[in-house]
Amino acid sequence: MESELNLALAAATEWARKAGDVLMEHFRSSTLEVARKSTDRDLVSTADFASEALLLAAIAETYPEDGILTEEGGALGEGKKLWCLDPLDGTVNFVQGLPLFAVSVARLQDGVPDVAVVHLPVLQETWTACRGGGCFRNGQAVQISEKASLAESVLATGFPYRRQFLADNNLENFGRLFLHVRGLRRSGSAAIDLAWTAGGRLDAFWELHLSPWDVAAGGLLVSEAGGVVDTIQPGGDWVQGRNLLAGPSPLVQALRERLLDGRGAEYPPLGDRTPS
Repeated sequence: MESELNLALAAATEWARKAGDVLMEHFRSSTLEVARKSTDRDLVSTADFASEALLLAAIAETYPEDGILTEEGGALGEGKKLWCLDPLDGTVNFVQGLPLFAVSVARLQDGVPDVAVVHLPVLQETWTACRGGGCFRNGQAVQISEKASLAESVLATGFPYRRQFLADNNLENFGRLFLHVRGLRRSGSAAIDLAWTAGGRLDAFWELHLSPWDVAAGGLLVSEAGGVVDTIQPGGDWVQGRNLLAGPSPLVQALRERLLDGRGAEYPPLGDRTPS
């Protein structure tokens, strides 16, 4: 008999793929409607809402007792089990016609992810994990990078939409690492960056000013692929903590040292500062 975790993962995988099909119906469409949210960079489209509607209906039918947290709809209900959704991670890419966007679905149990799916519709990649079960890309097991040196590593990061208003907008951190790594990449989707870190395509990832729907699924992928997921100040709640480091343990430690270098012990948690 399949375990409850495996059944939940199978359901989440089916939902994510169907949501991806919905996104593809809107991708590069002349009828796509786009609106701004907090800034000119923070967009939402009819595709976001259509994907979200499918996911919400599927969860309500299959797990009516569970709570839901979604980027566009906010918190919907409460429960020991909480589905954390990003119906379209990489909206700016999507609107621009770039193929790097994803559907991200995770389930949290008592605040800890136990099921994760990141589906990339254009590339037809589905990354999946459940707690204790390993990480998979299209059914094939994957593992984290084996690199231990920043000098040999390709890292990924991103920048917040409201970067002109934030004391820590990650630009300084980018500069701290620029001359010390093989390469730096920015896909425009934290879910994709984390999935690719889980599979070793990227060696490690860091970012600030994140939300649970950005990282819940991708973080579990990394940990189940053998990696470390943590906050920049070690030991925090990376789902809710607003910043995240992910990758093999030696790189996470080396990356943390660079990010904290010279900031001092009294520096507040990165990602949580706002202008005075």
